[in-house]
Amino acid sequence: MRFSPHLLDEIRARLPVSHVVGRKVALKRKGREYAGLSPFKMEKTPSFFVNDQKGFYHCFASGEHGDIFKFVMTTEGLSFPEAVERLAQEAGVALPKVEVEDQERADERTRLLALMEEAAKFFQAALVGAPGTEARRYIEKRGLKRETLATFRIGYAPNSRSALKEHLAKAGYTLEEMTLSGMLIAGDDIPVAYDRFRHRVMFPIGDAKGRIVAFGGRALDPEQNAKYLNSPETPLFHKGHLLFNAHRARAAAHDKDRVIAVEGYMDVISLAEAGFDEAVAPLGTALTEDQLKLLWRMSAEPILCFDGDSAGKRAAFRAVDTALPHLKPGASVMFAFLPDGLDPDDLVRQQGAAALDGCLGRARPLVDVLFEREWAGRDWSTPERRAGLEKSLKTLISQIEDESVRAHYRQALGQRLRAAWGEPVDGRGAPRDGAGARGGAGGNRSGSWPRAGAQGTRNGPLGALRRGPGGRAFPPSLGQGTERVNPSSSLRKSALVSSEGPQTAHREAVLIKAVLNHPWLIEDQAEVLADLPFTSSALSGLRDAILSAHALDNSLDTESLRTHLNKSSVGKVLSLVERSVSHKCDRFAEPQAGRSEVADGWRHALAMHERHVGLQQSLEAAERAWHDDRSEVSFARICDLKRQLEALSSADVFDAAADAGRTS
Repeated sequence: MRFSPHLLDEIRARLPVSHVVGRKVALKRKGREYAGLSPFKMEKTPSFFVNDQKGFYHCFASGEHGDIFKFVMTTEGLSFPEAVERLAQEAGVALPKVEVEDQERADERTRLLALMEEAAKFFQAALVGAPGTEARRYIEKRGLKRETLATFRIGYAPNSRSALKEHLAKAGYTLEEMTLSGMLIAGDDIPVAYDRFRHRVMFPIGDAKGRIVAFGGRALDPEQNAKYLNSPETPLFHKGHLLFNAHRARAAAHDKDRVIAVEGYMDVISLAEAGFDEAVAPLGTALTEDQLKLLWRMSAEPILCFDGDSAGKRAAFRAVDTALPHLKPGASVMFAFLPDGLDPDDLVRQQGAAALDGCLGRARPLVDVLFEREWAGRDWSTPERRAGLEKSLKTLISQIEDESVRAHYRQALGQRLRAAWGEPVDGRGAPRDGAGARGGAGGNRSGSWPRAGAQGTRNGPLGALRRGPGGRAFPPSLGQGTERVNPSSSLRKSALVSSEGPQTAHREAVLIKAVLNHPWLIEDQAEVLADLPFTSSALSGLRDAILSAHALDNSLDTESLRTHLNKSSVGKVLSLVERSVSHKCDRFAEPQAGRSEVADGWRHALAMHERHVGLQQSLEAAERAWHDDRSEVSFARICDLKRQLEALSSADVFDAAADAGRTS
């Protein structure tokens, strides 16, 4: 249904933003606006502001901005029509009447929804009655709590061809409606229609509003052909468009900024019992595009959780193909693989919630799983095979619709290939000058690529390629093989892999100092400043206080801003920043610097800072990978990132030394 601008404006006029937002955020009036803690990010200082006069909210911590419809869609995972319907009802605004044909279709849906609700009640009653004895034994064996049975409305379909049919007929429903809903099996070649679900534990499937639209049934008879049976496609139910438990998981996913997709109903239910209320599952199919979009409405990076066996890997690889074309900046999927032979239900029951949390914490990005799929288990010892791999990766990358994501995948996969071939790479993942120019990759002086079973080259920073079964080369970080390389104690203690210096904190202080001395930067760079990652929590708090002060009064000059900050809890941090020593290369941050000099210096310092933080985050990920596999490739990755960090820090030191030389 399309909604006219006049209708939307009427709803906005009747519902102030503060009223809608105030249900989820504790707001305090600050002048003409309201302020509160961000519902999108964890924070201690309010950076979330609501302006009823202008009709919008803005979150400096996350960059989120919008009106009442956007807020409800973001925080509750609703579609736009659902948000309009919800808020129109709350505002007392009547929505346009539907056409006669649409009304007839709506009446049919209403009848079918009522039928499904009646069926659910029938199954629940059967579970606690005499026919449900075996079903109750199965449920007790699975260890499900009574509260869980009530929450998920689990029931039992009696071992009868007509029990449900007779019950629904007494409730006033026709055979046509029972068949249309999928609860009966009927046809020209079937003399008497009969119940679809018989002798099964029943799991109701809800739509986005929690209304029952289908069922899944788990067979209790081991001789039954299908262990799990879902409702067929009906006017209410399209299995590729829904996720099991999505309507319950939505709020938890928003609160935790995480959604977990597992493979089955029992996995979801067991995880919910263990405290993972944000778990959902596809409905007997591989993950579809529509289901992926539902996941992205709950979290920017949903975690797809798969069994660690070969079937789980194949399912993960199919999910890669589904997600790849639809990746967007900040929107991807992560992959968590469980120990071989265990599903989420088994893992939680045998090892506890902490074990699953550990697996989720080690979730791998899509780019890693994609590269593993294309690389693993093959012999890449000839140039032709390597060229074929590059062509295959280029074809896959071309499927990504977003240009910026496509460019980053091209760079990331290119870097993985060069690392696998043994070529030295620079910080951008490109070959260093001269790399690979002598014969094969990695400066192999013999002029040939490493062969399967050959020793490989040690000229690159990655050393010899590890070998899999049959002598095939593969990157150890992809989980193939068991070799573990422990670096020497002297290398672990060397400056190359020692802790980083103070350049990052100094640069952060310089950026804050520039904002304090030139408040016009706050207006120009508000979103950049709000999203800027700080390694210093004290400076991060000062940044938040600056943004909050500006939101309350955007006319503050340097002195007024300092006065305001000195009265708050960040006064000591402010004093330290003002006393910080700056080099001449940082003079853009000083009060006397001109506007163009400030703008140029800010951009340069910002780029250096983001580069440093990005490298540091990559280093932390590499260290986690090394702790998992202790491989030579993982350790070499750490060394290479350390070199890049040292080079970046050296650039800072060189700039400072050059300034000192010019003044001597």
